[in-house]
Amino acid sequence: MKTKPNIKNFPVVCVGGSAGGLDAYIRLLKHLPSDMGVAIVIVNHLRTVVTSLHEILPRYTQMPVELISEKLDIEPNHVFIIPSKRDLHVLDGEFRLKPISKPRGWPDVITVFMHSMAENWEGKLIAVIVSGYDGDGAAAMSSIKEAGGITIAQKPETAKQPDMPESAIDSGYIDFILSPEDIAKKIVEIVHAKPIKTEK
Repeated sequence: MKTKPNIKNFPVVCVGGSAGGLDAYIRLLKHLPSDMGVAIVIVNHLRTVVTSLHEILPRYTQMPVELISEKLDIEPNHVFIIPSKRDLHVLDGEFRLKPISKPRGWPDVITVFMHSMAENWEGKLIAVIVSGYDGDGAAAMSSIKEAGGITIAQKPETAKQPDMPESAIDSGYIDFILSPEDIAKKIVEIVHAKPIKTEK
């Protein structure tokens, strides 16, 4: 059986957002160090509009910002952006793209990706829900918690559209409710926390 030489067990931060999300992504990235050894995946739930985040966000971080393509390796110290009209999954340390499973109504691309990460990622998981309409992502918070991950919602009063963070908070599975700047600080804290050793 062929195994990849680089073990994929570094932390991944999944950031889900929609309307008003750009403001949150910028505020978050501006406060995140570029050498934490973490991959940031931004899942912006756009169904029809072509994303331009990979062109805008490099102004606010020193990390490379890439639009995800099929079988792209997940790497630390990178920011990855979901392309529009696609569901995003992860398998064997790579991104996998599929046609959007919910082409009508509000998309659920954030929920789909976070469920996939909870099932298929070995490393630490941090799920973040920021500004947006509807409640995409809220349904995946329980799986992130079951996988040992940490969940964060943007403080609704700091979001341009509070629906999405409020839905995540209402799920009952959110660990921290913070502004984007404080979310960045909390991510640094979580990533640098020493794991507690347990006796086997």
